[in-house]
Amino acid sequence: MTLDTAQHKIDLSLLPCRKLHGVGPQMAERLARLNIHYVQDLLFHLPFRYQDRTQIYSLARLTPGDHVVVEGDIVTITTPKGGRTRLLCTIQDESGHLNLRFFYVNAQQRNTLCSGARIRCFGEIRLGPRGLEMIHPEYQIITPGQIIAVEENLTPIYPTTEGLSQLTWRKLTQQALQWLLKGGILQDVLPADILQKFNFPNLKDALHFVHRPPLHASLDLLAKGKHVTQKRLVFEELLAHRLSLLRLKKNFRKQSGFVLQNKNELTKQFLSLLPFKLTQSQKQVIQEIAEDLSLSHPMLRLVQGDVGSGKTVVAALAILQAIENGYQAVMLAPTEILAEQHFQTFQQWFAPLNVSVVMLSGQMKTSAKREALTAIANHQTQLILGTHAIFQKEVEFAKLALLVVDEQHRFGVEQRALLREKGVSQNIYPHQLIMTATPIPRTLAMSVYADLDHSIINELPPGRTPVTTIVISNERRNEVLVRIREACGQGRQVYWVCTLIEESEMLQCQAAEDTATMLKEALSPFKVGLIHGRMKPAEKEQIMSSFQSEELQLLVATTVIEVGVNVPNASLMIIENAERLGLAQLHQLRGRIGRGAVASHCVLMYQAPISHYAKQRLSILRETTDGFKVAQRDLELRGPGEVLGTRQTGEVSLRIADLLRDNDLLPAVQQAAAQLFQHHPDIVAVLIKRWLGKAEQYGHV
Repeated sequence: MTLDTAQHKIDLSLLPCRKLHGVGPQMAERLARLNIHYVQDLLFHLPFRYQDRTQIYSLARLTPGDHVVVEGDIVTITTPKGGRTRLLCTIQDESGHLNLRFFYVNAQQRNTLCSGARIRCFGEIRLGPRGLEMIHPEYQIITPGQIIAVEENLTPIYPTTEGLSQLTWRKLTQQALQWLLKGGILQDVLPADILQKFNFPNLKDALHFVHRPPLHASLDLLAKGKHVTQKRLVFEELLAHRLSLLRLKKNFRKQSGFVLQNKNELTKQFLSLLPFKLTQSQKQVIQEIAEDLSLSHPMLRLVQGDVGSGKTVVAALAILQAIENGYQAVMLAPTEILAEQHFQTFQQWFAPLNVSVVMLSGQMKTSAKREALTAIANHQTQLILGTHAIFQKEVEFAKLALLVVDEQHRFGVEQRALLREKGVSQNIYPHQLIMTATPIPRTLAMSVYADLDHSIINELPPGRTPVTTIVISNERRNEVLVRIREACGQGRQVYWVCTLIEESEMLQCQAAEDTATMLKEALSPFKVGLIHGRMKPAEKEQIMSSFQSEELQLLVATTVIEVGVNVPNASLMIIENAERLGLAQLHQLRGRIGRGAVASHCVLMYQAPISHYAKQRLSILRETTDGFKVAQRDLELRGPGEVLGTRQTGEVSLRIADLLRDNDLLPAVQQAAAQLFQHHPDIVAVLIKRWLGKAEQYGHV
């Protein structure tokens, strides 16, 4: 197909890449790996940085770190013996010399790189053993009499995959831009008032600019993603994501849910048995959940609360509302230790109410597991607690109406979808309550979780004492041992956390065992326990039970105790090699202490030398115990992708937008999304398909 055909106004969202010159079956397959199937997809596969190849630098002007185009004659070629270098060329122009170093050389390169040849190269200038050099530059040989023009635009660098070079990308995007300029249809859907408000260019001009920035374009603005053409496309991408989430929320609300009346019978009994009063914040969130559960569509609510804010009690009241309506509830925990602790807590809470609780874990004996599965299937139990074992095929629920997910970022989207489908009965879907003790900054929450209703528990129960955090060098270990001895002597308990030494659970556990041995010798006669990931569940349970009942004064642990463990008498925590952990994890670990009325202290021990970034992290923890402030600083330091935890299967990732950098656009994005969603459903579909493609399918969770 030729470009002349474009005068028939071909829709570029329907024009396959196979119609472009040079795209055969193999190339099409490589493009498909990046979800590029149509010419429109190519146009929205945007550069992530740029290079200036618009002028040729004289060799005398070069300095290390420059990325430049140079031209000269090859004057010497050597093949050094020993070392990695396979070929070393020296080129010269009228002003000086430059070395070109190659570690891999094929037959074609050996034939073309010869003394006397004229060569044009692009690459980074480095200081080598023989002076300035380029390592593996991009190059072309200039035949006598040939004149090669320099680039007229800044050179785009694209995200790529194996088998697709930057030259290929430039050729393909050039053809795509030709289709666009010759009249191919690409719907420009941003409302005129938005374009005017932000002084945004139209879609065609913005795309042409970002793919082929002119000479006068600011490399600095482009590198920072702050050029108005980039911001126009960023706005559209954020808008597409927002619309996708609104559409998911609307579709979710069309589904039928179990109507769970707030009968207040079991809940009243439960509250009367609690040895503490609920905070105002807890009461507010409980009310919001109770109202959701009484509606005819399934609840999808995210509850955020800092460590120790009392999310488990809130979950318990939601569970009781399901149970007193004659249904079952599931609570999903990310670790065996947390599932076991929840099991003990709920058994203690629910036994006086005659509510049956069972636990399912991967480590259960066959007979115990068979018994639990029968109880679940026959509705002999009302609350099921467990880990990933709950996803197994043989688990069948009698009447599941509520799914509670603790520490939601630990579970993939597909896993929650699987569990949700298990609870579907005659097209009626279970409610979902999703909880996290890793606070999500407001910017992130309103963008990434816009399809969820939000609740925040923003106060700690009375009687909690703030934790004082101290940062010290590992060289002061003896002072730490003195402090531990004092705490244990006063009847308090202590955590000693061994962080990951290397990417090996075995080595980590070995380090914890060595530390426990050292502490037993140093702190005699106090009793020291050890818990790590390679221990059997029964062993872990026994150690935790001994620590909770104060038989052990000190617990040496790996980060398995990060979430949910509750020992109010523990008032001191030592975190070894704290510089190795992220802010969120350190904050979670610190949340294991400060649960009683006694002043608590967290000692972050680091191994010098320490990086500037690690120093910043530890400093933030010393300054604040507020999880939301910690999360905001974490977002500023690491960016959104990292703060959300391990990227989950199906999680929609942003192509060019950055939630932190583009924070100023979000209020306008929300307004525009509401306007388009209500009045322009056709535009909504176009934008979602353009920017998300198939990625939206995971939103049904």
